[in-house]
Amino acid sequence: MAEAHQAVAFQFTITPEGIDLQLSHQALRQVYLSGLRSWKKRVTRLKNNVITGVYPASPSSWLFVVIAILATMYTRSDPSMGLIAKIQEHLPVSDSLSVQCRTVVSAVLFSTLLWFSLIFTMRLCLKQLLSYHGWMFEQHGKVSNTTKIWAAMVRIFSGRQPLLYSYQGSLPNLPVPAVKDTVKRYLESARLLMSDAEYERMTTLAKEFESSLGNRLQWYLKLKAMWASNYVSDWWEEYVYLRGRGPLMVNSNYYGMDFLYVTPTPIQAARAGNTLHACLLYRRKLNREEIKPVSPHCSADRCYWAMGETSRFFCVYLDSLIHWQDSEYVAVFHRGRYFRLWLYHAGRMLSPREIEHQIQHILDDPSPPVPGEAKLAALTAGDRIPWAQARKEFFSSGVNKRSLDCIEKAAFFVALDDDEQGMMGDDPAGNLDRYAKSLLHGKCYDRWFDKSFTVVLYKNGKNGLNAEHSWADAPIMAHVWEYVMTTDCFQLGYTEEGHCKGDVASSLPPPTRLTWDIPAECQERIERSLAVAQTLADDVDFHVLPIQDFGKGAIKKCKISPDAFIQIALQLAYYRNRGSFTLTYEASMTRLFREGRTETVRSCTSESCTFVRALEGGESKEVCRHLFRTAAEKHQHLYRMAMTGGGIDRHLFCLYIVSKYLGEESPFLKEVLSETWRLSTSQTPLQQVELFDFVNHPDYTTCGGGFGPVADDGYGVSYIIIGENMINLHISCKHSCPQTDSHKFGADIKKALMDLLELMSPEKPDPSRAEQNHLKNSKKDL
Repeated sequence: MAEAHQAVAFQFTITPEGIDLQLSHQALRQVYLSGLRSWKKRVTRLKNNVITGVYPASPSSWLFVVIAILATMYTRSDPSMGLIAKIQEHLPVSDSLSVQCRTVVSAVLFSTLLWFSLIFTMRLCLKQLLSYHGWMFEQHGKVSNTTKIWAAMVRIFSGRQPLLYSYQGSLPNLPVPAVKDTVKRYLESARLLMSDAEYERMTTLAKEFESSLGNRLQWYLKLKAMWASNYVSDWWEEYVYLRGRGPLMVNSNYYGMDFLYVTPTPIQAARAGNTLHACLLYRRKLNREEIKPVSPHCSADRCYWAMGETSRFFCVYLDSLIHWQDSEYVAVFHRGRYFRLWLYHAGRMLSPREIEHQIQHILDDPSPPVPGEAKLAALTAGDRIPWAQARKEFFSSGVNKRSLDCIEKAAFFVALDDDEQGMMGDDPAGNLDRYAKSLLHGKCYDRWFDKSFTVVLYKNGKNGLNAEHSWADAPIMAHVWEYVMTTDCFQLGYTEEGHCKGDVASSLPPPTRLTWDIPAECQERIERSLAVAQTLADDVDFHVLPIQDFGKGAIKKCKISPDAFIQIALQLAYYRNRGSFTLTYEASMTRLFREGRTETVRSCTSESCTFVRALEGGESKEVCRHLFRTAAEKHQHLYRMAMTGGGIDRHLFCLYIVSKYLGEESPFLKEVLSETWRLSTSQTPLQQVELFDFVNHPDYTTCGGGFGPVADDGYGVSYIIIGENMINLHISCKHSCPQTDSHKFGADIKKALMDLLELMSPEKPDPSRAEQNHLKNSKKDL
């Protein structure tokens, strides 16, 4: 109870002699320093809000405009064309203000109005400039004069050194495609996957929809696009993520891995110290908006974590996202116990060595979990409705509510595992697969799947994360994790013994145990949720496949887009694996628009299918190369269309939502939205290449991350292209489907990649043939 007494700033006792008041100067000092830190953050946010609010101008430009207007007036010119005099007439009469002072005040007011008008005009011009996407469709290395002028104008109107959110107000809204164009593109993508009779039927349904109900739904959608920042994002978040009643684990959450070949320290507590400290450094950079914006991309998802910590708040039929600001602690799980670990003390951030000390205190704690505590997190891994009901009955008051609030309001969740993971031992490939499964679902009760993300730290020093999907897509967490990993190793570092650097303050209060009172009925529900989650986890078949000596460098020599190359290889591999083609989902970003998230690229095209059939049918190399380039160009075109608002699936999804609101039934939309994505793919791009040094530190290679299978009879494939010579694949499917096998599909993908590389590589001259030709020419000369 010592830490509880330390937290009390004052105590008073009522005695016959009066009130005995005892002040704790140490506690008051902590309160003062904590408040000081909070006010500093508010001032920083206010300053950044002002800078962002007047972007693309700067606050100092206001002074320049005022001085320019006053200087012009000093030369007895009137730049306002009489407006300053009009403003002066409407100023209240005061004896304390001379005529000259009233003139200066009027000039300042006019200058301010002129300054705001210039800001509005510049922002409008920048918004129009950012609506131009012709640069994306130009051939690589060939830049038109229009694009050159556009790029120069963007640089002029973008100002200097924009903050993270500076572009938000200038980004264009996502355009609503014409119903006719979306239907046409859909039918084109569906033709190769349907028989003649099925395609004729679907064409009839599409034409009926286009000529009747589609126009009415489109009108409502355009109305929403005029009113909302993004006509897709809020509905996508609600209906795809928050209304789902199935388990988040495997079905929605995704994971990120540690370095593939290197573990910076074998000490679990030390790795935790650097990792958690690096997370706090990233959050501080977000709060200060010091992270360089990817011009001109939307950064809205990043502000969720910058504004506060996120957790899913669940109800019976719909979850909601709750954000808290400036949480100063994390919730830690270890051996069935929950702890609150403060990451700030005396108004400052704890050093890595101090966090290591606190984590070690948790690892050394011998206390056992109370009944029902050890597997409590299984409620977040199972179905959503039982969790919502259990929360209402057992966690809405008392000690359980206080402990649950502590977890949900934490900065993030930390899991200290007793297992050792990584590519190690006598079976490195198998251990790598088990490492992925551990991050994806763990033991089904040692990850809090409702939190924005869970940092997992293993006994041998390996780490990783599990992220909730609704609040942010994978590239956001990948950006965070790249910074955390590189900061951990290259900036913070470790001592020769493997501990964090720095000293430990003697006044640190120890971590506190969260207390629970979980009745037997609640424990039964926990077990039922655990059974559901365990069945789901056991069914996941996962394979992580690092492909070395093959990467972007070899693909670029073929003068093919690396993403198109891999996507066509996936089509070839799936055809060899299943003997047919399937509807394929590739995630694309729409961050060129305000609050943009994702769009679908239907990467199984008629061009890619034609190429695969030609290659498997034994056509000549020249024919196959031509067909391959055609397929790659088509894929690139579809990807660019998706990025610039010309995708198919989000538009049809929103039309379907409008039809449900209006109570209208559309056979066409119903069939489109019920299609199964048996091949779901996503590339995790390496965003901060400057943080890595693959030349001097080639072993410090990120492994990327992955996700669970979308369809029961399909595959999920995540891939990351690392440097010039490596591709990492994360392949998932389900054991319960006899037609799927992650290891076999991985082998098929690798072979497809090698076959395509061999096909597209420049022909190498045969030395023996060249020597024979040389001898023939020599004889002719004789």
